[in-house]
Amino acid sequence: MNENVKRTEKHEQARRSLPENLVPIFDAFVADYKFFATKHHGLPYVSYVVLAEMVTAGWRLVASQKEEYLSKDERPGNK
Repeated sequence: MNENVKRTEKHEQARRSLPENLVPIFDAFVADYKFFATKHHGLPYVSYVVLAEMVTAGWRLVASQKEEYLSKDERPGNK
């Protein structure tokens, strides 16, 4: 994720709560979540603490689903 991205304090807290190896997964999850929240609801509201807990609990985009998932919508960084 671009390090120049502005983050709220809650976003930073959730990000700092994760081990370093999970931060890139969290960042990608946040970007996708923001995209779809905006697409479906018009606003990019995110509960960062919930996403951080999901990543910590083992959430991952399954490799077998990744190609289908990424081809459905154009997301930032997917051009």
